[in-house]
Amino acid sequence: MREAQAELAAARSLYETRHWAWCCFTCQQAAEKALKALCERFRTPQTGHNLNLLVQAVAEHVAVPDSVRRGCARLNRYYVPTRYPNAFDRGVPAEQFFEDDARLALEDAEEVVRFAHATVEPA
Repeated sequence: MREAQAELAAARSLYETRHWAWCCFTCQQAAEKALKALCERFRTPQTGHNLNLLVQAVAEHVAVPDSVRRGCARLNRYYVPTRYPNAFDRGVPAEQFFEDDARLALEDAEEVVRFAHATVEPA
């Protein structure tokens, strides 16, 4: 869970320095690590990077809010095209993602990490 939180902090830094594509990717990574931490907590470790599948694995143990599911569905789209120059027929990822994309990705990642943290360490 600490790694997910560190990844989220890195995403915030990337947002502040206007690295939109990398911010989006790093938000996906924060969510992935948070969900994998939950899976570890439930003793059902998962591999892979598909957030939708990770949410399904978590949902076998605890109710997952719709807001977390929707956020994961959006963040899931950032795993490949944010990093690979050949993901688009023209232009590089740095030219394809914008501030609004990064802001929403941060909101989604914060929601997922908050949910996972509250589930791992209830108040």
